[in-house]
Amino acid sequence: MPKFSYIAIESATGKDKKGVIDSSSAEQAALDLKAMGLLPTAVNPAGGLRAGAKGGAKGDAGNPFTGGGGAPAKKKSAPMTIGKVVSNQGLAVFTRQLSTLVNAGMPILRSLETLARQEKNPGFKYVLEAVAETIKSGGTFSDGLLQHPKVFDRLYINMVKAGEAGGVLGTVLDRLAKFMEKAEKIKGKVKAAMTYPLIIMVVAVLIVSALMVFVIPKFEEIFSGLLKGTPLPLLTQFVLGVSNFMKNNIFATIGIVVGIFIAFKMAMKTKSGKSAMDWFQINVPAFGPLFLKASVGRFTRTLGTLLSSGVPILQALIITRDTSGNVHVAKALNKVHDRVKEGEGVGKPLEATKIFPTMVTSMVEVGEETGALPEMLTRIADTYDEEVDNAVTSITSIIEPIMIVFMAVVVGTIVIALFLPLVKIIQTLSGG
Repeated sequence: MPKFSYIAIESATGKDKKGVIDSSSAEQAALDLKAMGLLPTAVNPAGGLRAGAKGGAKGDAGNPFTGGGGAPAKKKSAPMTIGKVVSNQGLAVFTRQLSTLVNAGMPILRSLETLARQEKNPGFKYVLEAVAETIKSGGTFSDGLLQHPKVFDRLYINMVKAGEAGGVLGTVLDRLAKFMEKAEKIKGKVKAAMTYPLIIMVVAVLIVSALMVFVIPKFEEIFSGLLKGTPLPLLTQFVLGVSNFMKNNIFATIGIVVGIFIAFKMAMKTKSGKSAMDWFQINVPAFGPLFLKASVGRFTRTLGTLLSSGVPILQALIITRDTSGNVHVAKALNKVHDRVKEGEGVGKPLEATKIFPTMVTSMVEVGEETGALPEMLTRIADTYDEEVDNAVTSITSIIEPIMIVFMAVVVGTIVIALFLPLVKIIQTLSGG
């Protein structure tokens, strides 16, 4: 019977183990190792394949860990990519597909190679192939992920490590996929709530700009011809002044708008600017509660997913802090981490930060007392996800009349400014 050398992780201890096993094929060897309580990461014919050996390529063609082929393939260079290698949504789809294959009993290496072959994104395809090569060289799945920190964040890598150590990689990948799908769903709903008022604002600016540049100058010619030096009302003078500036300095006006946008973007990259924006997001009327609920939901779901996957509490708090997305929430979680490190629980330090709602801190305390903290955190996240849904619906219904009133005030002010001189003209003509 053929012999296969293997590298696997012991489910009980999480340690790497190497050895040789007798089996009819690489697939059967992987199944035998799983039955022994081992999680195989690489399985190869014992002694490897010599170049030109008779039947060598054929014997390795069906190996789910090596992917076939006698001689090692020449390493490809990374393709040029603009922006992120893969979107969050694309990564969530990949994780869901990978969890499905692994839970179906397919070895991790063969699963990666299968997904790499069907991947259309050349940048992400290269990453998957590189991770597969790491596993072929004797490394673990998490070792391969560590080489691509711009694609896989700390949350992703640490959850995979915990899954490998506990021999429950498929379960952890399923949790990770659910987490990413939920996060993208909530992010999409918050973006949808912000998109509508932004579109209305852009349309309003374009309409007002068109009036200022093309329509109002015509009225100025009428006023100067009929009023013959009579002073115009102050409101009309202000509107005409803005119109003349925009018409005569159109490139300067565009430059000012672009400059303000660039300055805002640069300010957001500074610590003080990011801190100010994050504070504004969770404190601004109407939208503040929405952003706070989204942050709390993200925090509780991240921490709950990590803890249920076997990540230690202190490490889970650090990862949650680094992936919170809000400076003030991150600072609060840093204080919680320090107090938990000193031996305290999580509930009381969370309450002391004054950021998280009382309901959240109370439910966390109950979860700690009952020994069901991960489940309680997931329940809190589900509750806040529903509240975010309701908040998005209510805010969207409120925004529409507010935007209509805003446009009515802006356009109405321009109309009144143009109407006041017309009254004078009518009075002059009537008197004549």
